[in-house]
Parts: sequence; structure tokens; C-alpha cells
Amino acid sequence: MDYSKLKSIIEGLLFMAGDEGLTKKQLSDILELDATVAVDITNDLMKDLKSKKRGIQVSLVAGAYRLTTNPAHAPYFERMAYSPTRSSLSQAALETLSIVAYRQPITRIDIEEIRGVKSERPLHTLVAKDLIEEVGRAEAIGRPILYGTTKSFLEYFGLAGIDALPEPKAVDDDSLDEQTQLLFEKLEGRQMTIEELPPDSIKDIVAETE
Repeated sequence: MDYSKLKSIIEGLLFMAGDEGLTKKQLSDILELDATVAVDITNDLMKDLKSKKRGIQVSLVAGAYRLTTNPAHAPYFERMAYSPTRSSLSQAALETLSIVAYRQPITRIDIEEIRGVKSERPLHTLVAKDLIEEVGRAEAIGRPILYGTTKSFLEYFGLAGIDALPEPKAVDDDSLDEQTQLLFEKLEGRQMTIEELPPDSIKDIVAETE
């Protein structure tokens, strides 16, 4: 297969993998290539993106390759985070938040199985707003990220702890709407705004890309 086409395929694979990324073995298996060759092509893609100063970069994080933002653009990411037009929680984000709150620790794949749709974007939104965070890795193939709620989540919803969450009649897949409604009621009609978050949360998120 053409070398440039392989790099393009790897770029697409890493986009699909999201923040969990892909290990050299996973890349090797998917591409049906020797692991050394798969790593060489991925490293070449990494160098290409870096030399061209692209907005998206390839980084090796905890043994997995994944797409990350260009750290040189951090001020713009911070500006976007503070933008009023991006300050409220969408229905998708609130649904995802309710799943994390009631099922934590939970992986992105499990969240998507419950919601029935891709949830990478709402997860990124919730992490950016410091409402959820990585709390570990699941003992499964690829060691997927486990998500849980943060102290900021408890503070914003006025909860003493996770055990103080409103209790639905039954916590199963069919109770998602009820769980989401309970969080809506806890919001008391307010919209989540950046100003209500801890002042250092956005800086911490931006710093992670550097």
C-alpha cells in the first residue's frame, strides 16, 4: 500500500480512537503490518504534522498514539473556553454527565452503549468544564479511560458527595431520561457558565496540552 495513504489512514484511525489513542500493537493489527513498520509510519506522520505546524499533532501518551492540539495555540483554546456562546451545557452533555455521575467509574464505550450515539464531543466539553475527569484505566483491551465526576461537579450541584445525588427509582439503561431530568431539576433552571467554574480549571486544561 502507498506510504502516504497509510499515513492518512493512521491519522483517521487516531481521530476515531479519540483520547484513548491506539497502541503500536493495535495499529499493527488494524493495518496488518509489522509493529516496527506501523510505528515508523506513525512517527513519520508525527514529524510531518509538527514540521508543518498543523493545529492537530500526534503525541505518544501512556504508550498510546493519539491526536492532540498544538500547544502553541493554547491562548486561542482558552479564549474559546471563555466564549459565552460555549458556556451552557447541551442536552447531550447533560445526558453524558448524568451517566457518568450515576455509573462512575465508566468508559466512553460504555457511555456510548447507553446513549446509543457517539459521546466523544460531550465528554470533551465536560472535561473542559471540570465536571468530569480521568479517574483511572479499565482492565480491558486497550486500557480505556475511566471517567468520574470532580469536586467542581459536587460544588456546582450543591452536593455533599456522590451519595447525595437524587435517587432515581431504578438505575438501569431505561432510567437515563429520569437521571437527566433529576440533574436538570438540580440545576434549578440555571445555565452552566464558565464564570461559575474554579478560576484555575481552564488553565490546567490548557497546560495539559503543553
